[in-house]
Amino acid sequence: MSYSVGDVLAERTVHLTRESLVRYAGASGDFNPIHYRDDIAASVGLPGVLAHGMLTMGIASSVLLSALEPDVRILDYGVRFTKPVVVDPVDGADVHITATVGAVDDDAARVDLKVTFGEATVLVKAQLRIAA
Repeated sequence: MSYSVGDVLAERTVHLTRESLVRYAGASGDFNPIHYRDDIAASVGLPGVLAHGMLTMGIASSVLLSALEPDVRILDYGVRFTKPVVVDPVDGADVHITATVGAVDDDAARVDLKVTFGEATVLVKAQLRIAA
């Protein structure tokens, strides 16, 4: 597949629930109570129960990966965490991901992920390099 700067390769909104967090905690082994207990989150000054950062990072990359051919090679992936995703006990949380080609060279394409929760960007410098 050939890539051009500005191509939107994938876009999706992923809905998280408290159940999503419990399932991820079981899969990852990260049972920090800020990810499932409102009282603990509040006691450490958080605005509510937070999604795991690595869950948010994984969801962001999975949106792109599900849109690519199965044989595409990921060369690297990095992000900076900037804002938390607060998962409401009733309404959950919607995380929106847009994957856009940011640069292309002979060997690879850099895909920039815009990851937002509400009006806040929750990951910055979220970039994957894929073999061109």
